Amino acid sequence: MSLPAITTIVGSGTMGPGIAAIFARAGSQVRVFDISEVALENAKSALTLCESVLDQIGGKSTSSGTVTFHTDLAEALTDTNFVVEAVPEKIDLKKSVLADVEKYVGKDVIIASNTSGIPITAIAEALTNPERFIGMHWSNPPHIIPMIEVVPGEKTGGAIADRLIEIVHAFGYEAVYEKEKAGFVENRVLYAILRECLALVDEGVISQRDLDVCVKWGIGYKLAVVGPMRLLDMAGLDIYTSVASYLNPDLSNTAGVPSFISDLVEKGELGMKSSGGIFEYGDGDVAKTRGEIVKQFIAVRKSMPAPLSGSII
Repeated sequence: MSLPAITTIVGSGTMGPGIAAIFARAGSQVRVFDISEVALENAKSALTLCESVLDQIGGKSTSSGTVTFHTDLAEALTDTNFVVEAVPEKIDLKKSVLADVEKYVGKDVIIASNTSGIPITAIAEALTNPERFIGMHWSNPPHIIPMIEVVPGEKTGGAIADRLIEIVHAFGYEAVYEKEKAGFVENRVLYAILRECLALVDEGVISQRDLDVCVKWGIGYKLAVVGPMRLLDMAGLDIYTSVASYLNPDLSNTAGVPSFISDLVEKGELGMKSSGGIFEYGDGDVAKTRGEIVKQFIAVRKSMPAPLSGSII
């Protein structure tokens, strides 16, 4: 399956504009739906920023793609070839929205959910035709990170994953196929890392700042070039076996949230969204910090081999 001629994105929040920019840049006619006019206005501004970032990254682009914004679901779905659901991570909301979506699309139209971890099988319970429903998990920011997790549910049709992978490859991203598992692979690995990081800070082993420096320039730098499985081969499986035999039992296996995080949440200190969390942010610091992060994302992306380049690492 080539790139869909018409793609509808249901939900214009954090991820919607970036997803829309990727499809449009590849040549699809994209329609972004939301029930909120305010949300759509915000999405229009975000889309402009996403397009600017993509211009800086470079790569293939076509002038035939477009993005339009809609508050009428039927209008947004008329004759669409592909649907990406990107509403908030609430299963009841997703079920309700997807049941409405299904009323306006043909039975052969793939409906993909950008859920970051809700089981695809559970969401599919709301659908009359669950065989065409599948997980399509983008990493945030979706217009910069060129990898998508393809996750079928128990009732997803056998050819749907292959068709979705073809779509992902059509706009130049890598696709990884996964069996359904809570949180999906990317978030499971990320949260395992975060658990150990938070435990070390909570125990006073290292400061917040030094932890970030250690991970960013230590394992982060390596993993940006060499994946974990290849890294094991490079290090030597005998060395891994030796170190893991004494280190694994000492790693954090807590099932809860560290107290210093829960304390911050109770105080309403949620991070950048509240101008204070693990780090403090003064006036203008959040925008400045986010801007610097985007610049670094762009620089790293431009220095890496293009997705689908066939690099052995």
